[in-house]
Amino acid sequence: MSPASGDDPAALEAAHLQELRRGTVVLASLLTLRTPGYGYALLEHLAAAGVDVDANTLYPLLRRLEAQGLLSSEWNTDESRPRKFYRTSPHGEELAASLLDESRRMTDALVRLAHEGAPS
Repeated sequence: MSPASGDDPAALEAAHLQELRRGTVVLASLLTLRTPGYGYALLEHLAAAGVDVDANTLYPLLRRLEAQGLLSSEWNTDESRPRKFYRTSPHGEELAASLLDESRRMTDALVRLAHEGAPS
């Protein structure tokens, strides 16, 4: 039974929620990392803000965003355990602004659709 088959409503909902959250986690990370931070602190900050993301999802995402030039990083070796700090790059700032504008536009459209119902 495939989650997309509709045979399992909970699995179907989970798959759609995961799809919806993917872009949100990118935007939330870019916005949060305007102030430098490391992965675990970012996980905690996002969770406190209501953006749930698994560490196994976040760490590869951070590496991908860095490879795309949206984040920069540097190692802090001042403590006993080195930590890699990330910061949103200028290109990442531009993308975050664009994504945030689009997110607001889509949220406004969805609210309008929710209130007006189906066309006659």
